[in-house]
Amino acid sequence: MSTLPRAHGGPVGQGRLRASPEDFHVSEVMAVAPDGQGEHLWLHLRKRGLNTADLALSLARLAGLPLRAVGYSGLKDRVAVTEQWFSLHLPGKPDPALDALPEGVTLLGAARHSRKLNRGTHRANRFELVIRDLEADPATLLQRLEAVAAQGVPNYFGEQRFGRHGDNFSRARDWLLGDGEAPRKPALRSLWLSAVRSELFNQVLAERVRQGCWNQLLTGDILQPDGRRGLFLADEDSDAAARLTAGEVHPTAPMPGADGMASSGACAALEAAVLAEHAPLIDALAAHRVEGARRATRLPVQDFSWQLPEEAVAGILRLGMTLPAGAFATTVLAELLTFGNT
Repeated sequence: MSTLPRAHGGPVGQGRLRASPEDFHVSEVMAVAPDGQGEHLWLHLRKRGLNTADLALSLARLAGLPLRAVGYSGLKDRVAVTEQWFSLHLPGKPDPALDALPEGVTLLGAARHSRKLNRGTHRANRFELVIRDLEADPATLLQRLEAVAAQGVPNYFGEQRFGRHGDNFSRARDWLLGDGEAPRKPALRSLWLSAVRSELFNQVLAERVRQGCWNQLLTGDILQPDGRRGLFLADEDSDAAARLTAGEVHPTAPMPGADGMASSGACAALEAAVLAEHAPLIDALAAHRVEGARRATRLPVQDFSWQLPEEAVAGILRLGMTLPAGAFATTVLAELLTFGNT
């Protein structure tokens, strides 16, 4: 994996993250709510010390269902306290008994719905974080917090995307190029392919950060409206630059694969220069029927709040932020501080 340049000048201090799961609290902001009837039971759960996939497997066993009958919107960390939704497909069946949930899991609510909960159904995630053993000049840290609040940060994929030891990309690359083992399970195959696309996106975005255009318009850019999935050509909108400055739209970079919307001009030249050495890898992605897509290069940090040490317990920084689904809080934190082992 590549070393990523930071947009705001590098970290301004250090601290300790995830000293306990309670220091990393995440809750989903849903785009839809269960309507009260249907074949799917939606469960709102709080979990501690479990990742999403492990909890989905436990729910399947509890309800006597195949794993494919369990739905969820997003993957959440193990070392955290997270509140998220799951669904159980129960056609013609009563609700299962939910008094034997795994240790560390609390039922917050349950309701029937007509559809399965699919990936990407939630709109955003709300983070409440506690950073301990903080060492930073308060005035400098305050300036950085204000800059992040005003400008956002580069929308890098966080370290979680690349596996516990960060080796999903290298293992996937070796497999795709014929130099390594294939993934043994479909879920692992999906994770590996995702890691490759994420790393290539990060490399293109890193070059835009180096050139100072991660949040600026290039000729031939493809833009994405804030909070929406649609894409459009910047050159076809005379107000594109003004809309970008206002935060209404964001530049995008490629998630390589087959086909996909192509940039042009200076944007295409930058992307081609970065991705040229990875042409065999991109061809392999296409051969595995991975579709090309694009992702915003700028991550706005909504409802950003902080409590600096002089306002609370010495050496503790409290942060709150709302990020769109698919964005990483650790990407924001990397613009502020470095972190040692928890």
